[in-house]
Amino acid sequence: MRTVLFLAMFCCASFQYGQQGTTILGRVQERGTNAPISQATITFEGLSNQVSTDENGQFEVKIQHSGDIIMIVSAPDFTLKRFSLYLTYESTDLGNIFLERDIEREKTDNLITLTDGDLLDDDETVSGAMGLLQSTKDIFLNRAAFDFGQAFFKVRGYDSKNGTVLINGIPMNKFFDGRPQWNNWGGLNDVVRNQEYSYGLTANSFAFGGILGTTNIDASPSGMRPGVRLSTSASNRTYRGRVMATYNSGVRKSGLAYTFSASRRWAEEGYVEGTLYDAYSFFGAVEYQFNPKNSLVFTSILARNRRGRSAALTQEAFSLMGNQYNPYWGIQDGRIRNSRERDIFEPLFLLNYKLKLEKLNWNLGAAYQFGSNARSRLGYFNAPNPDPTYYRYLPSYYINSSIGADFINANLAREALLDNPQMDWSQLYAGNTNSENVGKASYLLYNDVAADKLLTLSSNFGYDFNEHFRVNFGGNYKKVNSENYAEIEDLLGASFHEDIDAFSNTLNDVDGSLEKTEGDIFNYHYNLDASQFEAFGQVSLSTRKWSGFASASMTNFSTQRNGLFANERFLDTSFGPSEKVSFSAIGLKGGLTYFLTGRHWFTVNAAKIERAPTLQNTFINPRENNAVVPDVQKEIITTVDVNYFVRLPDITGRISAFYTRFQDMTDINFFFVDSGLGSDFVQEVITGLDQLHKGIEFGLEYEASSNVKISAVGNFGHYVYASDPYVQINFDTAGVEEELIDPEGTIDLGFANLKELKLAQGPQTALAIGVEYRSPKYWWVGGTANYLTNNYVNTSTITRTPSFLLDPETGERFPDATDEAVAKLLQQEPLDDIYLLNLIGGKSWLWGKKYISAFVSINNLFDSVFRTGGYEQSRNGNFGQLQQDNLSGTPSFAPKYWYSYGRTYFLNLAISF
Repeated sequence: MRTVLFLAMFCCASFQYGQQGTTILGRVQERGTNAPISQATITFEGLSNQVSTDENGQFEVKIQHSGDIIMIVSAPDFTLKRFSLYLTYESTDLGNIFLERDIEREKTDNLITLTDGDLLDDDETVSGAMGLLQSTKDIFLNRAAFDFGQAFFKVRGYDSKNGTVLINGIPMNKFFDGRPQWNNWGGLNDVVRNQEYSYGLTANSFAFGGILGTTNIDASPSGMRPGVRLSTSASNRTYRGRVMATYNSGVRKSGLAYTFSASRRWAEEGYVEGTLYDAYSFFGAVEYQFNPKNSLVFTSILARNRRGRSAALTQEAFSLMGNQYNPYWGIQDGRIRNSRERDIFEPLFLLNYKLKLEKLNWNLGAAYQFGSNARSRLGYFNAPNPDPTYYRYLPSYYINSSIGADFINANLAREALLDNPQMDWSQLYAGNTNSENVGKASYLLYNDVAADKLLTLSSNFGYDFNEHFRVNFGGNYKKVNSENYAEIEDLLGASFHEDIDAFSNTLNDVDGSLEKTEGDIFNYHYNLDASQFEAFGQVSLSTRKWSGFASASMTNFSTQRNGLFANERFLDTSFGPSEKVSFSAIGLKGGLTYFLTGRHWFTVNAAKIERAPTLQNTFINPRENNAVVPDVQKEIITTVDVNYFVRLPDITGRISAFYTRFQDMTDINFFFVDSGLGSDFVQEVITGLDQLHKGIEFGLEYEASSNVKISAVGNFGHYVYASDPYVQINFDTAGVEEELIDPEGTIDLGFANLKELKLAQGPQTALAIGVEYRSPKYWWVGGTANYLTNNYVNTSTITRTPSFLLDPETGERFPDATDEAVAKLLQQEPLDDIYLLNLIGGKSWLWGKKYISAFVSINNLFDSVFRTGGYEQSRNGNFGQLQQDNLSGTPSFAPKYWYSYGRTYFLNLAISF
């Protein structure tokens, strides 16, 4: 009875409370021109209320709140403004609110977005999430993107697959690795700036989201500022020049609106030698508004990006050649030619229907994407490795010889690399025209191609019962057919390639032609089919002192490989369909906020999420057979964060603590191993892998005056392996004695001793102090001093297994492999402490109705060179070999590192009207 009485009183109180409210009026205008700003967004810290200005820049909103509150006014291309208000239950007319053009707009172009193709050799996995953060106003995340990103810093140590990216409410993360492919819309800065980002586990209207956050890019013409914008840029980073042009019609009286944007970016070579850049992008969108509540939007994005890749280097190669050295290229016919290029062209088409009522929002969308992602490389068959940094060509090979150090030949190798550091294309052609080959290729250039056809259907629905109670529902269905194959691009003067595996002398394509020519598919050919259905629901509640949300998701995922080549090494398992792999997963998350006042509040968020493994970590070696990871498991993510927010007139910021555990992860690596069991190219399957991420992050900004801001940002992280995973090796060929492997060609290596080793997720500690001056005469300048540390080399798993300690000749543990000796040999290597000073500045002019802006940035002002990441090589398969290789102090198979750019600049000039 007491419970019933309490509920009745609560409902009555809520009803009475709901009858009260404060009406806030205002008009948003552009400072300098007094022109009204339509589609400006009015929000309030801690409340779900949100309205947009009309075509006259006017707004009216009623909220049920009294006392202190922060009102936020924002619009694309304008600087966000916060207002501290004290509300009573009386109407408040704020009059004219002036927004200034955002002269920091070009800062997003200054962002170094790290992608796999920028940094890595083929099978290493490092990915940043900086692109996900480019639209955020949070000072910590802003520093993480624009300053810490130069050192491959990862927010909370998370991979970018933990962040969800949507365009017009339609998910864009890839099936293969779970990451968004930013190159699919690269170069279209003008039309992808309108973004809504929710950080971490916070509620999101469009999707259940990832633990890193959710970004929805609104590419609707009605949400963009009408007019023309032209810009040009110069840089010495990945590209040297860029031009971009954008036109937006605005919403016509007929209800029609349209936008076009195009850009071109280029470089014969970027900061690193031989890294060409050739990219063009086109965007077109048409929107028809049947009335102010109903609209239909068609969007097309065509972005092609071709770029030369660079290599990780050993300390030995770096010491000889420097941080700009890249062994992948050489001169051919007077021009730079890179053997490792990445060419991405995956056109994207989207269709959306939007319904926006006073209490209801509904977005229905469909997207279709096709095209290819190709990576080139040199193949060599019964011929010397053409890489100038191949271990046999370096001085250390002669120093580490088993018969004693040969200093004469070591010095000759050093001089040879200094004199001829690049790939010799003429020598490759000469090798292919040797009379002994009779037209057969010893060298060829080929592409690893993934050609996807992806269909996505998506819907999300939001309904406000009142300003205290909101529900969201949504779902999406994705289906992909991914065709994967190797294609011969250039036979380099030869007549044909003999499609035989060089290690085992077996056919790659039993039913196909033995001789393959340019344009032919060879080596491997298979399809990956996958589909996924995801549904989510979310409930949000708010009162004067409390707000909270709860969200749940359900996902069904299935995939299957279909081999199109019959591989002689795997005749029974290479051709035709594999078993179907399916998973069902559930995600739960929620959050609670307590408002101490309108200027101080606390939040706590928590989640437990199941996630199917990506395609990348489901099939062991899909290029050759149908084998699936044994007992492959769903990943489980458990996470919680606690946050304190402050919004004072002169101090704003956030302090957060977080804890995340990833369980039952799977990882597959490919490398060449040399051990007593044999020498071969292998697949390393790691299962039962756990990771622990915990730490504290903070970002505070102090407005010292109306012109000066000072910021302090920091991250203290602790990211480690949290289990000893199980390791299995799969051999491609009969490279080992048959009695040592099972019928499926695998060797169990046991549990790897990884627990408590550091994760190679970039710097785990990062600190920054920044100062910014903004002049009333529309120019500004800023500087940030950054310190990053606790960065570690990625460990080799195979060297931490029990088999590594066994002498292959005796089958017993190496006598000198004591615990102390092993610990010293395998001690994880920390990377350099990093000190960075970055400067940015800009100026804007209003010339009649034309707005002109200039932007400049200088990163790494003192031109320091440091290692941003690295990995241990796994070539040495046992303790004896690795110990022998390390005796000289310059091992032949030392860790490889990525090195920073030195001093770089970015300049941009833009005009809009």
